[in-house]
Amino acid sequence: MKVTLLQQDIVWADPMENQHLSEQQICAAPQSDLYVLPEMWSTGFATEPAGIAEEGEECRSLLWMKRMATQMDAAIAGSIAIHAEDGSYRNRFYFVTPDGKVEYYDKAHPFTYGGEHLRYTPGNKKVIVNWRGARFLLQICYDLRFPCFSRNSAEGEEAYDAIIYVASWPTPRIEAWRTLLKARAIENQCYVLGVDRVGTDPACVYCGGTEFVDPYGRVVEACPDNEVSTLTQDIDLDALNAFRKKFPVLQDAD
Repeated sequence: MKVTLLQQDIVWADPMENQHLSEQQICAAPQSDLYVLPEMWSTGFATEPAGIAEEGEECRSLLWMKRMATQMDAAIAGSIAIHAEDGSYRNRFYFVTPDGKVEYYDKAHPFTYGGEHLRYTPGNKKVIVNWRGARFLLQICYDLRFPCFSRNSAEGEEAYDAIIYVASWPTPRIEAWRTLLKARAIENQCYVLGVDRVGTDPACVYCGGTEFVDPYGRVVEACPDNEVSTLTQDIDLDALNAFRKKFPVLQDAD
């Protein structure tokens, strides 16, 4: 399976412009099975979502994701700040496939240090999606710091092959991001796709840190720091399963 990770400079509070820029990046990297955008890719990380979060659970950026999934015959994934129909705000990670199927995960760990918990309603469950034979655990930014929540299983409904972390992880803490991506790959014997942004927003500066990490904790490829860029890599399920069979760590987990 071929996956493409998009490192972006998100335009603050401008979904239409961010859709346009994302479309350019995606179309420049054809023939992937999955394209992954950062956290709150359509607006930037808005801890004060009123007037910025997109309205409704069929917002324009989700409709754009559906259109792009059909156009590219690939899944499109990334989180959007939405004002849901029940009146709550959600940091919602959508995973959209070409057949129109939409699965989503609501961020379970709001970033309290930045005040996200004051406005956003957290999710309460893990979400694993199956796409073209690979199983993906959906995670958002601050979730990376909580390994018990993302713990893999050797088999059953809790088992997965890769974790996707979409993020707005700022430059001062970027070494924590890079270290924890490797840790999650090693302890869960899985691929880790870490997608972060560059540029600035009203609160932070971002240098990137988008990485494709293999189950051994090796960074196979990373986007250059401080550059809008993409990377495309293969998830090799045969190699992953052979590694797990040879060294069955997950079977001994607590």
